Order: sequence, then structure tokens, then C-alpha cells
Amino acid sequence: MVSNLALTVKTDIPPPALQFPIEGMTCASCVARVEKALCSVPGVAGAEVNLATERASLALSGAVPVAAIIAAAVAAVERTGFGVPVGQADLAIEGMTCASCVARVEKALLAVPGVEAVDVNLATERAHIQYRALADEQLLLAAVQRAGYAAGLAAQTLPAHAPRDQQTWLLVASAALTLPLVLPMLLMPFGVTLTLPAWLQCLFATPVQFVMGARFYRAGYKAVRAGAGNMDLLVAIGTSAAYGLSLWLWWAAAGHAGHAPHLYFEASSAVITLVLLGKWLEARARRQTTDAIRALQSLRPEAARVRRDGVDMDLPLAAVRVGDIVVVRPGERVPVDGEVSEGRSHIDTSLLTGESLPRVCQPGDAVVGGAINGEGLLVLRAMAVGGDTQLARIIALVENAQAKKAPIQRLVDRVSAVFVPVVLGIALLTLLGWGLGAGAWQQGLLNAVAVLVIACPCALGLATPTAIMAGTGVAARQGILIRDAETLEIAHRLKVVAFDKTGTLTVGRPQLVAIEALQPDQPDVLTLAAAVQAGSEHPLARAVVDAAVAHGLAVPAAQDVRVEAGRGIQARVDAQALFIGSERWMHERGLTTGPWQARAAALQAEGRTVSWLADETHLLALLAFGDEPRAEAAATVARLQGEGVRSVMLTGDHATSAAAIARRLAVSDVHAGLLPADKAALIARLGAERGATAMVGDGINDAPALAAADVGIAMGGGTDVAMRTAGITLMRNDLRLVADAIDISRRTWRKIRQNLFWAFLYNVIGIPLAAAGLLNPVIAGAAMALSSVSVVSNALLLRRWRAQAGRAASKGVQT
Repeated sequence: MVSNLALTVKTDIPPPALQFPIEGMTCASCVARVEKALCSVPGVAGAEVNLATERASLALSGAVPVAAIIAAAVAAVERTGFGVPVGQADLAIEGMTCASCVARVEKALLAVPGVEAVDVNLATERAHIQYRALADEQLLLAAVQRAGYAAGLAAQTLPAHAPRDQQTWLLVASAALTLPLVLPMLLMPFGVTLTLPAWLQCLFATPVQFVMGARFYRAGYKAVRAGAGNMDLLVAIGTSAAYGLSLWLWWAAAGHAGHAPHLYFEASSAVITLVLLGKWLEARARRQTTDAIRALQSLRPEAARVRRDGVDMDLPLAAVRVGDIVVVRPGERVPVDGEVSEGRSHIDTSLLTGESLPRVCQPGDAVVGGAINGEGLLVLRAMAVGGDTQLARIIALVENAQAKKAPIQRLVDRVSAVFVPVVLGIALLTLLGWGLGAGAWQQGLLNAVAVLVIACPCALGLATPTAIMAGTGVAARQGILIRDAETLEIAHRLKVVAFDKTGTLTVGRPQLVAIEALQPDQPDVLTLAAAVQAGSEHPLARAVVDAAVAHGLAVPAAQDVRVEAGRGIQARVDAQALFIGSERWMHERGLTTGPWQARAAALQAEGRTVSWLADETHLLALLAFGDEPRAEAAATVARLQGEGVRSVMLTGDHATSAAAIARRLAVSDVHAGLLPADKAALIARLGAERGATAMVGDGINDAPALAAADVGIAMGGGTDVAMRTAGITLMRNDLRLVADAIDISRRTWRKIRQNLFWAFLYNVIGIPLAAAGLLNPVIAGAAMALSSVSVVSNALLLRRWRAQAGRAASKGVQT
């Protein structure tokens, strides 16, 4: 294979206008085949494919739309037998104020050629984009900017258009100038009549309208230019109408003696001040919803002490490599995932897992980055660094959960997309109805202003994402990692939870309680069994090896070790082919367990797991293992039952052994003797028959069932495969967290429903009242500001939730 190859179909092509990755190429002929296919695409002037970078570069003729070229190019690559992976980009967006802004940004990004899917989150102010091919990520930024918003790549810093201290200053100044205008209205109920001269009212109101309220004009103008509307446009039109009406009334009364007309400068100024106050409170509350992410990120040390050539040196974390020797002093945070090679200490992982008690750490033990070293000096060998560490994956999971939309939010976004035009139409009808019907144009204008001000889609846009951010954040603090919003939405309606037995319902540390030789000429069965099992990480295998070590046996090396998923393991020891596994596997190999079936049944009735050791022609030994149920398993099953969730046990073990454990845990629905594919099929059947189904497991064998379930739940002490497959990961081996995960999902979903109810109710009640003249524009402004703040504040109540499993109610990631 050529290591760095770039074949060119046309040597004089201009600089590439389109680039995208290609999967599956292995040699120069692959490159040539792909280039030939790409050059046949209409609109492609030339193509270069680089094997080393696995990227294609296309020069475009300009005769065919780029979107059509991308679609045709992807299809051409796939026809040649290769793939075009989906690329991803994350943007930070500034300036969105409501759900209609979200819809406009999504529409703008989807219009970029090559973009396939977009998720824009108002609460996080982030956009997640998926694309098949993209000429330049700058096209994404340009699309957002054309829609009227500032944007940057998520890793970059956005231009600070309105820093927090500036927002505070604008609010304080606006309130100071508005107070004299509203003071007469506040004193009126007490019989105090105070009227400011018109020129003084105008003097106070003008800077509020055009300096403090400038943000509404800027954002509203950008919305109009983009052919859409948003909250800023409604506020700008409404307050401008009140301000303009005041100027007209003042001018009309200038040449007439008598009583001065009532002006509405206080209405326009008060609305702007109240909206600014609402935005300030909303931003403050929204920052609290991201505290979980910031707390997790704060666990990353900036540097690590690395020992190279016998010398300890402080290096930036990015300079640490896998295999480096890392020194961690007492009281320091562990900078990388590693294995202890020297030293003994206690490690506090409470900020990562919610586990309250530090655990003893000694040579051979694994430690995770972000944990706090106790009293001893530890020397580690780095096993994972950077984005591969467990902490980095946890942060990525929480960020993903908070950035993605729940399916219900898409319906809300569709409603919000038409909301502003509808409100503008209602405001116009209100004005015309009062003016033409009752001849009260002045009153009609004020009522139209009230309609515009109260009908803000901010609350609709924030209702779902703030609840999801708060729910997933507090869950992470308690050791429950929820992959995405869709998982959260499904988990609240679970009807069945299926548990794997070994390592999930049981402790997962089985012991070899009996081994009985079945052939008189084969007394060394424990030695043989340990030799076969030495290469396996299965809990039963470890139990056999531990028993051999305890007996001081010299275990020979095995060759040709192969694991048969759901059946057992085979290997060759001293030229002898050996097999250890289930009764089912023995029968498949043509061996009968009949003469020893009574003994096996007696052990299984005691809850023991029975395995068999055999060569190619005979059974050599019977092995019995004991594994106790987890202390919290029975309580978890009972709690789920009380919440209307049925528990089911799935296991590859013998039915008699499984039934013995099930009786102790009060699980009535048991399915035994299952292979991994059988578990997945059963999960699918349970989902079809009984409703939303979760699968709880911890091993490689559980991965197919975890993927087949509506919600896969992986135990934190399990394999990486299980954790990557699952929708929910429990950071510590506590089954009570299963019920807690369902509980926080239900509570979060309840908050979403409450928020959407109140957000719609504000508008359903407020708009008719405003149109009927029963709502002063100032009150409408206060109600609009209150709607957004109340939605966010209601979501933040979730931060008070604590897992019942929490052996440390406040020991999780603190915010």
C-alpha cells in the first residue's frame, strides 16, 4: 500500500471548492475508482482523492447548484462501495431571544449545501450541525450571521456584544430613568397627584427608548431583513407605538390651552425596563442550568507532574501521553486515567460518581482523572488522556444531553415559527377593531401595543430545554448520566425494566464453591479450568483463577483461546482441546450431562451457577459458583413495583439457578438460558407487548439487549461496550439508581409539561385580555417578563432533587 497517495484526474484544476471525507479506501486502485466516479458527477470540474487523509477535494464548474453536486457526489462514492461519514460541527450563537429565533437559525443553517440536520438550543445558545459535505465551516457562520445573529465555532470565544456587567448597567440606568415616569401612577391610589411636564417625561423616556432599548431595534431590524419576526421586533414595534403616540399627543396639545393630555412615555419606558429585567433574571437563571457542566469541567487540572528520565516535570495536560509516568501528590486531583504502579492512598471520586466514601487505592488499581488523591503519594501509568478519559466522556455525555432537543420541542418550534406573524395580525386587527368599530384609535393603539408586548414566544422556547438542562445536570451530580433528551423523554413512561442477573442483580463477584472431577483419570481439573479461564475477564473465569491461586497451583499457559458469546470459552492446554461452558453448549457439542444431572440440579436449586469442563469427547468436571444478590436489589425491585414498573430477570444461566435468585428478590418474571441474541429478541418482544422497556446490564453480552431496549441502562462498573451502547449510564454500582433515573426522568417531564402549559396559558389568556383593553401595556410587559422568568425558575426547582440511592445527598458534582 502506498502511504501517502494523491492521484489527480485533472492536473490544472483550480483550488478545491468542496471537500469531504471518504471511508473504506485501502489502496491506490480505490483512489482511482473514487476519482473516476466523482469526475462523472455533473458540475464537477476536477477531483483529487488523498488516501492518507481520506479526503476528496472537488473543483466545481459553477453550472450546477452545490447542493445537487453534494448529493450526486455522495451517491457516486457510495456506488463505488465506499462511504461518506456524517460530519459534525457545533456553533455558539449570540442574540437569540425566543423560539422564533431558534426556528430562523435552523432554517438558515439547513439552507447551507450539504447540511442534513440541525439542532439549535435556546437555553445553551448552541447549534449542533450534521453534514455530509461542506465547502467550509465559515459557510455555517455566514448563514447564521445573515439570519441576524453572531456566531462562532463552539470552541472559540464569541464577541461580547452584551457582557453581564453591561447588561446590569443598562438595566440599572433604564430603571433609574423609568422610576420618575411611573411614580405618579404608583402614588395615584394614595390620593397623591403628581404630573411631570411633558418635556421632562420625554427627556426621561428618550434614552430608555433609543439607548437602553437599542438592542430591540437592532435585533428587530435583522429579523425583518431576514424575512421573519421575533420577540425583539414585537417589543420594538409596541414601545415605538406608545412613544410615538405620546409625541403626537404632546404636539397636538401644544397650541391648545387647558388640561394637558395624558402621555404614554411611562408605558414605553416601563415595558423596556421590565423586559430588560426579565432578560437579566432569565440569563442569571439560565447560567445556573449549566452549572453541572462547569463543575465537571473544573475537575480537569491544567497540568500534570510527569516523570521522564527519572526527573519530575510539570507539563500541560495536552502534553501528557499514554504510557507516561504521572506523579500525584496528596490532596491533588488525578490528571489522567491511569493504573497505580507505586504508592497507597485513598481516592475520593464523589464529585464524579456521587460515591460518598473514599476508596483504598494501591498498586494495580485503576484511578480516574478528576478524582482527589488522599493522604499518600501515588505514581500512575497513564492509560487514557485528553478526550479519551472517563471525565471527558462524562462531560461529552452531559453536554450532548443538554444540547439535543426533545421530540416535543420540535412541535413547539413549528408553532413558534408562525407565532410572531400571527401576533402582528392580531395586533393590527385590534387597532382596526377599536378604531373603526368604536372610533377609539388612541385606545386601539394602546391595546395593540399590549398585544405585541405580552405575546412573546420566549417562554415557549425556554420551556423544554431549561427543564432538560436542569434535569440532566442534577442527574449527573447524583451519578446518573443521561445520553440525550430523547432518552429522557422515553424513560418517564417506562413500563418494564429487564435486569441481567450476573453482575447486575447479583454482586458480580462469584466464588467457586465446588469443583467435582467426573473422570477418575483426570484429577487436575482445577488446574486445567484455570488455564482455560486465565485469558477471560468474565466474573466466573476470575473465580476459577482465584481458586487456583488460593490452592497454590501452577497454572500452565493456554493457546488458541476463543470466547463463544453466551456459551463459554475454549482453549488448548498442553495440546489438549478444552471447553468450559453451559449445559446447553455441552449438548450442542454432543456431550450428555445425564449421569450428573441430579447433582447439578441440587446445586442449581441452591441458587448456584453450574458450568462444565470438557475435552473433545468427555465431560471432565462440574463447577459450581455462588454469587449473592446485591444488598439493594430486593428494595429496588419493590420500589419499581410500587411505581408501576414491572421487573424482569434475563440470564444465560440455568432456569433453576435463576429461579432461586428470583425468589429471594421477589421477581416473578424470569427468562433463563438466553444467548445474547435471545436477550435482544426478548427485549423487543417485551416492548411490543407491554410498552416502553429498559434493559439494565453491565457486560459485553448485554450490549445487543441494551441497544434493542427503548432505554439501555449500563452499570458504571461494567464494560466500556455496555456503557457506550446504553442511553443511561450509572456511575456507581448501585441498583437503586435505576429507580432514581426513572424518577428524575418523570420529574423532568413533569416540569416540561408544566412549563409548556404556563407558556401557552400566558398567551391564551393574555392576548385576548390585551385586545379587549383589559391589560395595560405596562402590566403586559411585566407579565411577559414574568413568563420567561417563571419558566426558567420552575425548571431550576429540579436542582433540589436528590437520588434516594445517594449515600451522599450533597456529594455529587456541586453547583
